[in-house]
Amino acid sequence: MLYRIFSGLFSLLSRGDRKRSMLVAAIMDVVTSHCESADKVSFKPTLPKDAEMRDIAAAIEVIEEGGMHWDEPHGEDDDDGEGMKGIGMKILEGTAAVGLSRTNELVEMGPPNTSQTVKYMPSNLLFNKINDSSSARSNLSSAVVPGLWDDLHSEQVAVPFAAWALANWAMASEVNRCHIQELDQEGHVVMAALVAPERSVKWHGSLMVKLLLEDQNLPLTTSVSDWTASLLSTVSHASKTQDIPLAQIALSAFLVSLERSSSAQDVAVEKGLHLMREAAKQTTKHSSVQEALAKALELLCAREWHMSLEESQHWSGVLLPWVFGPLSSDAIRSSAIRILTRIFEDYGPSSIPISQGWLTIMLADVLESKKTSLSKGNNEPKSDKVKTQVDQANVVLATQIANQLAGAVVNLVGMQLGRVANADDTHPLADLLSLEPFAGPLKNLKKDKMPKINAADSAVATLKGIKALTEICAEDALYQNKIANFGGLCLLRRLLLDDDYEQLAAIEAYDASRASEGQDRVPTVPDEASTTANPHDASSLRVPPTGHIRKHAARLLNVLSVLPKVKKGLVGDKEWCEWLEECANGRIPGCNDPKIRSYARATLLNIFCNDEAGEDYVNGDHGIFSDKTHNCPCYADMIFLINPELSHWKCMENLMPKSLDGSSPGASDSDGRECTTNEDINSGISSTSASESENISQSEVPLVDVVFIHGLRGGPFKTWRLSDNKSSTKSGLVEKIDEEAGREGTFWPGEWLPSDFAQARLFSVKYKSNLTQWSGASLPLQEVSAMLLEKLVAAGIGSRPVVFISHSMGGLVVKQMLYQAKAEKKDDFVKNTIGVVFYSCPHFGSKLADMPWKMGLVFRPAPTIGELRSGSPRLVELNDFMGQLHKKGKLEVLSFCETKVTPIVEGYGGWAFRMEIVPLESAYPGYGELVVLESTDHINSCKPLSRSDPSYKETLEFLHKLKALSK
Repeated sequence: MLYRIFSGLFSLLSRGDRKRSMLVAAIMDVVTSHCESADKVSFKPTLPKDAEMRDIAAAIEVIEEGGMHWDEPHGEDDDDGEGMKGIGMKILEGTAAVGLSRTNELVEMGPPNTSQTVKYMPSNLLFNKINDSSSARSNLSSAVVPGLWDDLHSEQVAVPFAAWALANWAMASEVNRCHIQELDQEGHVVMAALVAPERSVKWHGSLMVKLLLEDQNLPLTTSVSDWTASLLSTVSHASKTQDIPLAQIALSAFLVSLERSSSAQDVAVEKGLHLMREAAKQTTKHSSVQEALAKALELLCAREWHMSLEESQHWSGVLLPWVFGPLSSDAIRSSAIRILTRIFEDYGPSSIPISQGWLTIMLADVLESKKTSLSKGNNEPKSDKVKTQVDQANVVLATQIANQLAGAVVNLVGMQLGRVANADDTHPLADLLSLEPFAGPLKNLKKDKMPKINAADSAVATLKGIKALTEICAEDALYQNKIANFGGLCLLRRLLLDDDYEQLAAIEAYDASRASEGQDRVPTVPDEASTTANPHDASSLRVPPTGHIRKHAARLLNVLSVLPKVKKGLVGDKEWCEWLEECANGRIPGCNDPKIRSYARATLLNIFCNDEAGEDYVNGDHGIFSDKTHNCPCYADMIFLINPELSHWKCMENLMPKSLDGSSPGASDSDGRECTTNEDINSGISSTSASESENISQSEVPLVDVVFIHGLRGGPFKTWRLSDNKSSTKSGLVEKIDEEAGREGTFWPGEWLPSDFAQARLFSVKYKSNLTQWSGASLPLQEVSAMLLEKLVAAGIGSRPVVFISHSMGGLVVKQMLYQAKAEKKDDFVKNTIGVVFYSCPHFGSKLADMPWKMGLVFRPAPTIGELRSGSPRLVELNDFMGQLHKKGKLEVLSFCETKVTPIVEGYGGWAFRMEIVPLESAYPGYGELVVLESTDHINSCKPLSRSDPSYKETLEFLHKLKALSK
């Protein structure tokens, strides 16, 4: 039908009506008005696939000469088309089309800023009266539908029509493309179309370039580099004028030229980076243009070429919005992340402002989402008031940290450039600093004073940012996915595998030493020396806390490793997997902290799990797990693996023993999927061979799980470290005693138990347990227990015999977990819990909670403290539940009791107050064994001085007895 319409329209041209030029323009406009993107061309070629060579040649001649020549002169009278020859001949049913030429004046070829001009050869003009008539000209112009052809005038029809015809033929068939290239071997005609003044000709010229270069059977012409330069110019000009369709088609051709030609890449690198960058800044609302620019820059960065540092800094203001922009597609974001990764690899410490800026924007974005979520939650019933308060406290703290981090970025930029950062266009990081997180600190910066910041200060800001980000997302899959989508893995990889802050500190130390040498040679006025501080004083430089950064980066990685997309990314990164394996084994210098080693092993176990139902892990109440039973353990945040270098962690699933009822819970799931075997895990880690794990003796197979749970103000490792003595008299407040006592010393669960009690997997957990609200909000007993129960079950704990070793309130957490597991019909968890060790557990409450301080006279108690009051009905209920399990022979219990007072508050000239926090009547639950520890206070009841100490000896014997009973 459309073919007949066009045929009829073209037949009207033979009448010689003066409005036929308008019909030509209208026809071309109808055909191509929807062709805004070369990748989504909405029209099929209307010209024949087997075009005659003379027709192609005629179109080429028109473009090359800028107009159409007639074989013989014509007057103003109509001749019904007889004797006229034009490019419309034999296009549609042999009808003739009227073609007009350009004027013989100089016409700019390209954007207004270029000086390239061409003088077209004079040619005969048709419809001179139309040209002379301003009213007719106006009517013609207004008759053209806005679109590809809105730049046409009565004297400019032939060249646009010829360009349309060539592009249409090129789209129609490979034979036509061969003819076009054969007739235009040097590519000059295509080039003429690219630099033509008419927008329509540029558009179709760009389409021709795309079609010709996409044809792999055609040889590359020598003009490809010239085409590339012209396309870049077109993209730049079209972006400035917001001509998005023209920018899209030119970019599409530009991308193909980069893919096919190294000379085109050279042109882009030498002449086009600033044009691409400006185009990106001017088309932020157009995703298709941004995506093409991002892909083009990624293509350039994938080659041997390295972007200069200054150019990288200029691009950072574009790349980061690509990562976080609400209109950014996955393709844009992915390209930007790869480019940023390349920049970090190339410039290391010099790229810290960019990587730190990335972290700042990520934290700000996640915070904004969290605030929105909390504000919406305020309109709903408060079913979890305390947790909301904890979330709000985290948001307040994270907001302060985000502001500090933004200030650190601004100050570091000023320091590295040797001057205060100004937001002018000449500043290489001006675009980055103009973004919202940095605009405020930049305005507040004193322009006449050098910022005071060094590598250590910058590292501390990054450390706080990572910690805040982790706290926000630890229990919520929505924010975990945000971090993963925003390139969190790229940042974490950089922080873990590289030493940018150490290198920056080394550079600062070197600069400081050089500056000191220079000052030694130049005499200084005494008064000036005494009043002016030396910013290059080497003695003022500090070591960056990179070890702490790595620890918290590893924690965030562990949190994210439950996501399927993160698993996929890590498994494909051999270098990172090798680093994690070495870290877990304690072979990475500066990474011997037990937490980071645990994070590394847990991450490896998470990502090499072959459970394809990984998506189900992120839909639970806490955003981590679902209720669906899955085989592969999932080691989430707050679950620590003790001695992660031991072989049983590497072959856990292969060697998992049967549970008490004789079943093998780790064999396969309901769908028949099997967990990852030892060979599967080690196939991704070159440093660990599969045969090594296969040779593990049966005596090393773990038969029992032992889980350590700390109490108030405790920690997964510090609670169980030895104290120098049994008297904690170094600290003034009970909140600090455990921290100080456990700062150094032997970690007996990791250094004594593995050899004294083999065939056991050892775990330690962490939960927020503040003594007062001044030190941060904490969750009540039930919320803490529910969270830990969910994570322990997901980690496979409870699928085999398990013993809990607890201190203080940790014992109540264990009791609440078992109670809740029974209520939720998690029968395996209750049935396989064969024993509990209680160190100074307040089964019936604590004197600390009974003090008048809890009313706020001295401090505001955390919600958990209120639950420890003597005679609390909840505590009695939990104790009765545990007593029934013991009475039925399903649970063995060992309790320890303190006998010495514990210092609480330090007064002037001595201890103002001491107390027995958990007395004998509360430490003994009324069942099981009881061991009274002589000369031991509450804090040190779980810190044996030696293997012969009753607090260790009795526990070890208890464990051996339980293991024997479980066989």
